[in-house]
Amino acid sequence: MGLFSKLFKGPEPDMEKSAANSAKMRELFDAAVPDGHKYRLIFGYTEDVSRFNYGFVHGSKTKIGNLIVGWDEQGETIAVVPTVPDLSARGEATVYRRADILKAYRNKYPTDAFVIYPDNSGYIAINAYDWLDDEKLYVYVSQEAELAAFTEFFTERFAKK
Repeated sequence: MGLFSKLFKGPEPDMEKSAANSAKMRELFDAAVPDGHKYRLIFGYTEDVSRFNYGFVHGSKTKIGNLIVGWDEQGETIAVVPTVPDLSARGEATVYRRADILKAYRNKYPTDAFVIYPDNSGYIAINAYDWLDDEKLYVYVSQEAELAAFTEFFTERFAKK
């Protein structure tokens, strides 16, 4: 029974590679966010879907944006730093303080996303999973415990007003 359960379990994350990427995420985040060491981190991503219609050809194109998402429980703050799948570069951080946002909620359909509206003119939807096995599109990191902690923080403190 043990042999068959291993055969049908599917792919498992390379924990050494995951740990190395977690360290790179920390380095990039700390460089972008003042007092970044106070934040816990997860990898997340956002999607931008554009639809097209060229007569007989209909479809959509999705752009993936990789994010390093940090949260400070005491400061009730979420900071988001854009990055690339190989963690070779980063963008500028955007900080969302609970007291300053318009609304936040967890959307479960059509995808599981954490949605933040800082004001009436825009929003960010953060998708996050335990582990995604596609290094061309996503940061390779296993984050089951951290994702559970972020989910609890977001739903208990951030999504309630």
